[in-house]
Amino acid sequence: MILSGAHVVTSLSPVRVVREDVHVPDGRVAEEGGRERRDCSGCLVVPGNVCAHTHLYSALARGMPYSLDPPRNFVEILQRVWWRLDRALDEEGVRASALVGGMEALLSGTTTLVDHHASPNAIDGSLDVIADALGTLGVRSVLCYETSDRDGPERAQAGIDENVRFAERAGRGDTPLARALVGAHASFTLSDETLTACAEAAQRLGIGIHVHAAEDEADERDALALHGMRVASRLAKAGALDERTLLAHGVHLDEEEIALVHEARASIAHNARSNMSNSIGRAPVSALGAHVALGTDGIGSDMFEESRTAFFRLREDDLDAGPGWALDRLAEGARLAARAFGEPQLGQVVPGAPADLVVLDYASPAPLHEGSFAGHWIFGLSSRHVRDVMVGGEWVVLDRRLTRADQQELAGAARAEAERLWRRLDEIEAHEFEPKGGRPWPSPLRVA
Repeated sequence: MILSGAHVVTSLSPVRVVREDVHVPDGRVAEEGGRERRDCSGCLVVPGNVCAHTHLYSALARGMPYSLDPPRNFVEILQRVWWRLDRALDEEGVRASALVGGMEALLSGTTTLVDHHASPNAIDGSLDVIADALGTLGVRSVLCYETSDRDGPERAQAGIDENVRFAERAGRGDTPLARALVGAHASFTLSDETLTACAEAAQRLGIGIHVHAAEDEADERDALALHGMRVASRLAKAGALDERTLLAHGVHLDEEEIALVHEARASIAHNARSNMSNSIGRAPVSALGAHVALGTDGIGSDMFEESRTAFFRLREDDLDAGPGWALDRLAEGARLAARAFGEPQLGQVVPGAPADLVVLDYASPAPLHEGSFAGHWIFGLSSRHVRDVMVGGEWVVLDRRLTRADQQELAGAARAEAERLWRRLDEIEAHEFEPKGGRPWPSPLRVA
């Protein structure tokens, strides 16, 4: 394949823009080669986006009916919404969620998903279901199961076992487009024994832990009340904080915790829209530094929209922040995926890199070059410009249509599965688990 006639953004951080053909002779970008030519005149070619933290199982929750008392704080959102939804999931629901979530990711220019999965009544083999569904579409993924004690010790052990089993499968090369992390929910739903077991499994497998950290104040209060230390200190003590660790959110990390995270060189997935939706506060992204990537926490996989929202949220507090900040964060997500796949050039369009790229049909109304590209990203580009998507050298979207599946059929099947899921949800009460350090006081959360 030869992509001709486009401006090519070979790197997001630092920004590099060239005007040359992209050669993809065998799944990778090369200096020359390829036979079939794809006309990309007037287009932009950019690296495929990476969503550094999502929950694909939430894909069928859009517009989901709600009949319980409105939640007054973050823990009640978990108890009354998400911890009911995940218990309603079976294998078919997991598959449908992954398929429709993967479809929407590709159509919005996201080629890699870092997913954090939970289905307490369908744990065994759930990561295989997700990997196979995403692989069918051609989506690259980094998967884990959300280990937690909230549903009892047997399910906690089953979560660890699922993480280990899938990681061993991925390590054998049985999942070409999927890799593994060890998943853990959050400190306040993890006993010392379970947290230690997760850390030991990750160390034994040579992979990182993907864990929610200080998303809400309840997580920190619980850690202080039960363990006499804050969340990051507890993770570090358990051996769960190192350069392979991916912390989701980090909204309430204090200065000492941030110093621990920096020392460990751990990564943080910032989820601006989710933080705003749950009214949990503002993540200290400036203080968190260079190892901040962007995720959606399950609010789709559109990284154009997520990066724009995160940037504008930051600008409210820091007028010194420029639009290049968003590109740096997206590039950090690509580096996360690159480490997981052992592909240092993943996230770039340079010779030797896996050919994960997006063709944007963008008629630029102003000069586009290395100095202006970040401004185009924030103030002009969006997922509506996505025309074609390539993963591993294969077109998975052409002319805004999936190449491996019928997107109308996928959407129709998802609607039918969502109706079945919602009916099961009616029979599930609010979860009884709460932080052992005491119930959190009500937050100013408002639910429409």
